[in-house]
Amino acid sequence: MGKVIAISNQKGGVGKTTTAVNLASCLAAAERLCLLIDCDPQANATAGLGIDRTSLREGLYDLLVGEVSSQDVIKETDISGLHLIGATADLVGAEVEMVAMPEKEFRLKNGLKALAEGYDYIFIDTPPSLGFLTVNALAAADAVLVPLQCEYYALEGLSQLLKTVQAVKRRLNPALGISGILLTMYDKRNNLSQQVEDEVRAHFRESVYHTVIPRNVRLSEAPSHGKPIIHYDIRCRGAQSYLALANEFIRREIGQDGEKESPWQGSVGAYS
Repeated sequence: MGKVIAISNQKGGVGKTTTAVNLASCLAAAERLCLLIDCDPQANATAGLGIDRTSLREGLYDLLVGEVSSQDVIKETDISGLHLIGATADLVGAEVEMVAMPEKEFRLKNGLKALAEGYDYIFIDTPPSLGFLTVNALAAADAVLVPLQCEYYALEGLSQLLKTVQAVKRRLNPALGISGILLTMYDKRNNLSQQVEDEVRAHFRESVYHTVIPRNVRLSEAPSHGKPIIHYDIRCRGAQSYLALANEFIRREIGQDGEKESPWQGSVGAYS
């Protein structure tokens, strides 16, 4: 059964979509079959994979309202091993329509039941708010991966998210856990980045990924070209960090401790 992971933080601008697109792409490069679900009406994950949402005939909205099957909304991407359920313009109105629907918190979970066996990992890129779309993502997920920007206010957002996760765990999804906390937008020239890292690691210990995602110009440029970073500039620091994250993610998932050779060592050019 494929593991469903919601990439979530109620604070915006912390690297949720960047992480969703690039982690899924790096895992696909490591021959894991992945599905990325764009649960954000802004459709940034869809655009980040080079797909114009206006060109999509069907997407996540159609799955949530029950008009189509899950297989009908899956779209292949230019990246081998990575599929997408994209966000169309209709997703903006989904939260209003879902209020009156039966089992409104479980629309996504029910829609994904037939897909879990076909993928190694299913990632859900959530909106930066706590509405029915985010609740559906958390109710459908096995675990939450939390991108955390290395700034002071991000710590307050993390506290709110953990309260939300606990509430969903109590009421909707008892199996929900934390996959890990990922430090993003790290600037080694900034003392605050180091202070935030020290505080988060001291409090959450092994829940924090060892890999840290730096601020990187090439990483910021890649979405405008509709490419994940390993297809835009695999040699940049941002790409190498996400490759390292994927490697650490795999090690955690299979329960291995200690160092392990990266699947990409010695073959950087293969994905450029």
